[in-house]
Amino acid sequence: MTFPKELKYAKSHEWVKFEDENTVLIGLTDYAQNELGDLVFVNLPEPGDEVTAGEAFGDVESVKAVSDVYSPVTGTVAGINEELLDSPESINSDPYGAWFIKVTDVNDQEDLMDADSYEAFIEENRE
Repeated sequence: MTFPKELKYAKSHEWVKFEDENTVLIGLTDYAQNELGDLVFVNLPEPGDEVTAGEAFGDVESVKAVSDVYSPVTGTVAGINEELLDSPESINSDPYGAWFIKVTDVNDQEDLMDADSYEAFIEENRE
């Protein structure tokens, strides 16, 4: 599993890429997609919707289950990755290229971790 150093991570297993101080891309980590298995469906919010740190903004369906996807920040959805609607499996093949939503007006950030802290968090919580 990989954890790119330039990204930030949430305990709910989403990654955050800052495009600038007020705009981020959000996606699922390599760890999350690996745990979920083959993804077959993605449900995303609409542009203009508000997202709140720690609350679900969408969900993914795998061959195993349906799982919520949580926002690690508070802000406004500026765009969605429409390619995921037709090709949810791209999350499995390229988790850090397959972003879900772009959020602007970011004014709250859940406790985001750097890559080393996230990797340590995963190791601590393995059963």
